[in-house]
Amino acid sequence: MSSATALQSRDPRARGQWWRFAVLLVITLVVLVPVFATLLLSIRPSGSSGLLTLENFRNVFANTDVRIWLGNSLGVTLATVVVSVIVAAPAGYVLSRGRSRAVSGLSLLLFVIQSLPVITAIIPLFVLFARLGLTDNLIGLVIVYVGSTMSVATWMMAAYFDSIPHALEEAAWVDGCSVFGSFVKIVLRNSLPGILSTAIFAFLLAWNDYLVALVFLRTSSIFTLPIGLQTFFQQNAVDWGSVMALSVVMLLPPAIIFAVLNRYFSIGGIGGALAGR
Repeated sequence: MSSATALQSRDPRARGQWWRFAVLLVITLVVLVPVFATLLLSIRPSGSSGLLTLENFRNVFANTDVRIWLGNSLGVTLATVVVSVIVAAPAGYVLSRGRSRAVSGLSLLLFVIQSLPVITAIIPLFVLFARLGLTDNLIGLVIVYVGSTMSVATWMMAAYFDSIPHALEEAAWVDGCSVFGSFVKIVLRNSLPGILSTAIFAFLLAWNDYLVALVFLRTSSIFTLPIGLQTFFQQNAVDWGSVMALSVVMLLPPAIIFAVLNRYFSIGGIGGALAGR
């Protein structure tokens, strides 16, 4: 046993793994420094000394519209996620299984669209939505978010559908299942990691957006959390405890989402479903 351990300790590959782990650990700690600083400032008392406290959170929830902003952000984000997944799933299936020139052209168009910055479309969209009465409106904001996520969401769904063997659908067709039925019963049922990845992408885009909401929203009662946080910071720039407490409120939902859904992700897919056939 001792000789095996000695050989392992002299193995350059083992030493290389430890170096990579150490580098990744250092990078992770550096990236998390702002998060730790935000958490620490949010629970520090307003005075220079004293125990840690939740006074800043009580102050934020009692004296600001954070509940309204949080509800607006959650509603807009959930609507964006649901609509994006519902539309991107069948669109991605078409890109994955289709082999016509029209499908190839659509694939190229989506690739070009996703490479364009959002800022290039904000002003034309604002002019169009102003005529339709959709500015300063959460529904208009959801429409913009869904349009912003659609190209990448479709690509993500198509990429995961490519990992599902086509023979599984053919077997379902032989058993009398329709194309739509095989899509729902075979493809979607085995695409949970892909659906969750697409949903999280849409969630983060809508939840973290500041630029689009800043242009389209004007009334405080329909502000999303990023706009509310910026407004609160402008009015309370010296009260860092309360500002950081509101920042923690914005950090929590994405952290909770990743913590809860992490165990549902899978890398291997179902490539082995046809083993032995």
